[in-house]
Amino acid sequence: MPFALDKFDDIAKRMILAVQEYSLFCWQGVSNLVRTPHYWGDVMNQADLIGVGSLPIVVLTGFFTGGVLALQSAASLAQFGAQAYTGRFVSLSMIRELAPVLTGLMVSGRNASGMASELGSMVVTEQIDAMRALGTDPMKKLVTPRVLATVVMLFLLTIVSDTVGTAGGAFVAVFMSAQNGTQYFTSAYQALVYADIAQGLTKPLFFGFIIATVGCYFGMKTTGGTQGVGRATTQAVVVSSVLIIFSDFILSRAMLWIFSGF
Repeated sequence: MPFALDKFDDIAKRMILAVQEYSLFCWQGVSNLVRTPHYWGDVMNQADLIGVGSLPIVVLTGFFTGGVLALQSAASLAQFGAQAYTGRFVSLSMIRELAPVLTGLMVSGRNASGMASELGSMVVTEQIDAMRALGTDPMKKLVTPRVLATVVMLFLLTIVSDTVGTAGGAFVAVFMSAQNGTQYFTSAYQALVYADIAQGLTKPLFFGFIIATVGCYFGMKTTGGTQGVGRATTQAVVVSSVLIIFSDFILSRAMLWIFSGF
């Protein structure tokens, strides 16, 4: 029994230490935004890799998600003679919840792993140590540009996903469910209020921060050679995905309380 308690105590201490290290890592990455020098070239390069590189998968995911929502909702609403509300259902579901979360998960799988593997490879090949020896701060040069670029580009990619998802729903509603396109878009537009849009566009800011900081954290903490790089990549994807789902619940609850009083 004492052995089990000691083991539990050791695990709890490691978890608390990891949370502390991650918090300090995030603070250092954010505080570098207000300190010179600023590596705007690296920010633009990361924005191109993260934003433009993730555009095809975000477009495909958004389009088919909107199509599935329209297909399922039209079949369910038809039982009550309420197919005219298909656009309302698709737009609210996409903008409030599905577009931010699915875009965050897609970008997490593509870029959190990429950041962890890239930075992890630099750590095990001692490139990070060489940067420090030359007087360059690795946090400022490598981490901060990735955090800023991910937050901005995930916000823009979510807007793209909202638009494409609504269009995918319209395609299915018009060509497969024989609905009126004007009625679909009118219903989708009239259903949206400021609270829905604010909720849908606030989440990507937090999700982008989670993706970048988790990916960079595990990359910079890599140990154990090439096997360590593989472990760091896996951990970055798993942890960032779980944190996105968890933070989505917290943010949804907070937004409902702020805008609706629930």
